[in-house]
Amino acid sequence: MLKGLGGLGDMAKMMKAAQEMQAKMTALTEQMDRITVTGESGAGLVKAVCTAKGDLKSLDIDPSIFQPSEKEVVEDLILAAIKDAQKRAQDRLQEEQKRMMQDLGLPADVKLPF
Repeated sequence: MLKGLGGLGDMAKMMKAAQEMQAKMTALTEQMDRITVTGESGAGLVKAVCTAKGDLKSLDIDPSIFQPSEKEVVEDLILAAIKDAQKRAQDRLQEEQKRMMQDLGLPADVKLPF
């Protein structure tokens, strides 16, 4: 081996680690499309299901709240359930990112570009 080129080994390790991280990030992104979370409002009268990325997948509304005089209440419950589901999705995404960082031996508070 040539003297003075020892840093190339470190560079190769860094490149390998970067490729590993990129592969794990891709896998995490795909996993977040499959994980769902449920938000609810009105003591479960309205439920919203989102992916861990926050994409709304479905709504479940108890028929007992369908009264014309309660239109605004129903609308508020729907929005609250969607917001709850999206908040839970964001929390789950952050939890999964933190776990992945720890698995890679990185500090859990590293800010990712997504």
